[in-house]
Parts: sequence; structure tokens; C-alpha cells
Amino acid sequence: PVILGGLEASLRRFAHYDYWMDTVLPSIAESSGADIISFGMGEHQTVEIARRLAAGEPVEQITDVDGTCYLTDFDHLPEKYVECAGFKKVASDKTAYAKACRIQMDNQDVVSGQIIVQKQSEKYLVQNIPAKPLVRGELDKVYALPYTRRYHPIYESMGGVPAIREVQFSIIQNRGCFGGCNFCALAFHQGRTVRSRSIESVVREAKLITEMPDFKGYIHDVGGPTANFRYGACKKQLTDGVCAGRKCLAPTPCKNLVADHSEYIELLRAVEALPKVKKVFIRSGIRFDYMLCDKSDAFFRKLVRDHVSGQLKVAPEHCDDRVLRLMGKPPFEVYEKFREKYFRLTRECGLEQYLVPYLMSSHPGSTLESAVNLALCLKRDGYAPEQVQDYYPTPGTPSTVMYYTGINPLDGKEVYVARDYHEKQLQRALLQYNRPQNYDLVVEALQKCGRTDLIGNGPDCLIRPRGSAPHGDAHKGGKPPRGSRQTRPAAGDRARSDSRRSPAKQGKPQK
Repeated sequence: PVILGGLEASLRRFAHYDYWMDTVLPSIAESSGADIISFGMGEHQTVEIARRLAAGEPVEQITDVDGTCYLTDFDHLPEKYVECAGFKKVASDKTAYAKACRIQMDNQDVVSGQIIVQKQSEKYLVQNIPAKPLVRGELDKVYALPYTRRYHPIYESMGGVPAIREVQFSIIQNRGCFGGCNFCALAFHQGRTVRSRSIESVVREAKLITEMPDFKGYIHDVGGPTANFRYGACKKQLTDGVCAGRKCLAPTPCKNLVADHSEYIELLRAVEALPKVKKVFIRSGIRFDYMLCDKSDAFFRKLVRDHVSGQLKVAPEHCDDRVLRLMGKPPFEVYEKFREKYFRLTRECGLEQYLVPYLMSSHPGSTLESAVNLALCLKRDGYAPEQVQDYYPTPGTPSTVMYYTGINPLDGKEVYVARDYHEKQLQRALLQYNRPQNYDLVVEALQKCGRTDLIGNGPDCLIRPRGSAPHGDAHKGGKPPRGSRQTRPAAGDRARSDSRRSPAKQGKPQK
């Protein structure tokens, strides 16, 4: 028997758009010849499938395990299911593709989701309802297993795996995310229901970390997909499931949202109290809009005072509210409110700390004009990003549907998409307008937008006329003057960077 699992199998379980091939592919169940696809985190499925195979049950009969997909013929379809357009239809009709993806997205909840059927080339793919997420005790057992906490020994001869340094002294405390960013595949893989480990479980892992030979007293992270989530968004999710077609936080927080950081604070204090721990940092992403919903600012103050290593990374992503809505993010004014409070609390604590905002160019809905507005916002704030992320589609997200079809699957409306690679270069260059190597691209972008008024020597201009120096006047390095609102990321920090892709190459970047 061949059983596929993991992130790639999860995201490619239905017919899907593949960016690198620029085409729609059938389910990976068909192209791989696998007997079963296990989607999601997979613990329940793995145990159940292993038990039944060990008992001698043929793999062809294992078709009723939650959290799995399989191929079958028409005569053996389940009695009750919801069907979405088949592979041949979605490969030739973009409207059908968008509608099919909406059906798939609306049925990924363990409580309210239904069995989904999609015809592939000949056979039918059947997705059973998602597996139940692990409850707290089950998560604790998973993380209590005797992991080596090292990379595989075969890499020793190659000098090891440098990336392990980023996670070696970090702890995952939760799973799932109700944040609902449209460009993120978490909802399609881990789901929107949040589950977390007990404080005792996390403390036990922290103790193990303190005994590691290279430990210097610093826990680098206690987080997860979103660091400051410990429970589901509301009590209703436990009985009725997550709401189809409604996000918990954006564009505005749901009235049923329960924002409470009290247990997360208790968890952080418990880890801090360990004898060999000097400092506990939070480096996973935090939802700043969720923090602002908390009536108590106890966590906000503790975050600023105790858990920031000089720079806090947050993800406003853009400043154009129209683009932000298509991203599934809150309006920019929410970030500005967070930023003002962050620096106020920083001053009250007598600290000098900064914000590192993640930014994204070329997301569906973002035009050259949107990128110019973001560049002007960066100039206003005196912020010169060292890295920005150029949007690239991956299977399993609403943003990928928008990119491929030009249709927002959540409301059926048309969306502008920057598909031309040169335009993507222009948008990206605008976000780093002060770099000399981007000068010609920025000039071209401003000319196309009819914004040559931003080329000049005035204080509101983005770049100076050719021959003048320097190009742009944004802050170029080191720490900004005391009181500045932001600083660039530390050198060597490659989080959310697209630096691995060379913009100098023509056509698509290489995989």
C-alpha cells in the first residue's frame, strides 16, 4: 500500500493550479498512484490506517477514515456527498475552478464539513470529512515522544543543517489558525480550529531544551502558526464549527470573538521561571488585531517588556485597504493603532525597540498604483525594508484562486492580477525604491502610473532626477534615530524573504 501524507499531499489533494507548470493538475492521488491521501496533521489517520492494515484489511477497503482521500469509480461513491466540478471542467473553465475551490474551502471543518467528491480524469476523488484535531492531552502525548531534537546524522558530513539554529531552542505551543489570511495554506492543512498544549507539557519541553549542550539561556520562541492563540476564536466553534464564508478577525473582528491572553501569559511566566532560562522571546507571528481586541493590555505590556529581542516582527503586509481586504487582513489603520501603542508602551518601559513589518508586493488586487501608495507610506515612515516578499501562488489558498482565475472565490468578483513577471519586478522595486539598482525600474513604474511628480528633489519625491545623488532619502541602515517608529530587519534575517529567487533572470524565477 502507498499512502501519501504531509503538506504537499494535503494541498494537492484536489485538482489544483500549479504555478511552476502554469497549468491545472489533477489530484496528486491520480498522478502518484497512491492508495490513500492523508491530509492535515495526520496522527489519527496514521494510527487508524496502521491498525487496520496490521489486522489484514486490504487497503482498497479502507475508505472511511476521517482525514483521508481515495479514488473510486461511480458505483462505489458514498451515499451522501457534495460534488464540485471535475478536473477537466476546472482545467478549462476558470469560473468553475473558483466555484469548486469555494466548495472545498467551505467543507474543511470537522463539525460542519461534508464529504466532497471531484471527478478526476476517469475515477472520482472522495475526500472524507477532516479528522478531529488532537485535544490537549493528545497533543501533550505527541510532544512527549523521545525526539532526538537533531537533524539526521547523514548531514554531518555536509556540515550539518544551519537552519536548525532558528528552531533548535524554540517551542510549538499551539496548532491551527483562525487568522484567515487568504494567501496562507494553514486553514487548508491544519484547519481554522486552534488547539494548544498544556502549560505542563510546554514546561517539560523547555526543561529538556535547557539540558542541551549548546543552550545559552535563551528560549527563542514559544509560539506556533500564530503565537498568541491558545483557544478557538469563540465558544460556538466547539459545537457548530467555524463559520463558512466569515472570517473571525478581518475585515472587522466577529462580535463573538473571545480575545484572552491570560493563559498565554501564565505559560510564558512558567517557562521564564525555569532555573537555566535567562530570557524567553516570541518570534512566531502574532496577530496584532487580536491583541487590540483584548480588553486587558497585560499581554501587550509583557510582550514589550519581556519578549522582544530589540525588534518585533509583525505582518501588516500592505497599506492599501482594498488589497488588504483581498489578503484577508485588517485595514491599515488597525496596524497604525497597534504601532502607536507599541511605541508608547516601549517608551513607558524605558526601552529602545523597533518594529519590522512584513510587506508583500503583487498580491492579487495590487496594482502599480497600489505599490506606489505603499512606497509613499514607507517614505512617510522613514522605513527602508531590507527584504520584501513578492507573492507567488501555492495550492490550497483563496489567493491562488484569485491569481489563476482573476476571481475572488469568496464573493465571485473579478480581481486584477499582476501575472506578468516584469510588472511583478516593478511592484517589488517600488517597495525598495531607495536602492540604486532599482532606480530604472522605479522610474518606469512611476511613468506608467503617471506619477512622474514623484521624481524630483522635493521632500515628497520618491527618487531624484537621474544624475542627482542619492536616489531617495529613506533611512539606509543601522538603527534609526531614537523615537523612529521602525527599523529594517537585522542583517542575515531571511524570514519571509524572496531573496532566494533571482530577479535578474528573465521569465519565471527558477524553482
